[in-house]
Amino acid sequence: MTKEELFYFGYVAGKHGLGNAVKVKADVDDLNHYKNIQAIVAEVNKTLVPFPVSEVRIISKSDLIISIAEGFEASAMLGASLYLPLQQLPKLNNKQFYYHEVVGYSVIDEYKGDIGKIATVLEFPHQQIFSIMKNRTEILIPIIGTSMKHGYQE
Repeated sequence: MTKEELFYFGYVAGKHGLGNAVKVKADVDDLNHYKNIQAIVAEVNKTLVPFPVSEVRIISKSDLIISIAEGFEASAMLGASLYLPLQQLPKLNNKQFYYHEVVGYSVIDEYKGDIGKIATVLEFPHQQIFSIMKNRTEILIPIIGTSMKHGYQE
């Protein structure tokens, strides 16, 4: 499994209790969509390692406790970034999209024409930004406040 097949779920903030559980700081909109996950992928020493999950408990809007199945050591996950397969993302309505879905799309400005293709989406705590490449120039456009219309073409 590669990172391109996964989405960032959050990170392991610390060990929880005396058992084989960790506290996770999640970076998703609604934790209820992830109550029944069977496995989670941790990036340990730059390697993606799947860990089977035996229990998930939501403790706040962005925190949960994940118990790791016997035979796997939860402490190996401490501080690790966590990922889930893209297939586990909740379905969106027609007017919404996930950022990974627009990478490669052309950005057309009403006045300037073709701006370039979206290379990536930069995510910061209070702002998300499209990183657009035009020839060898990077153009950054804040996502909040942009006027987006349907009809993008790859």
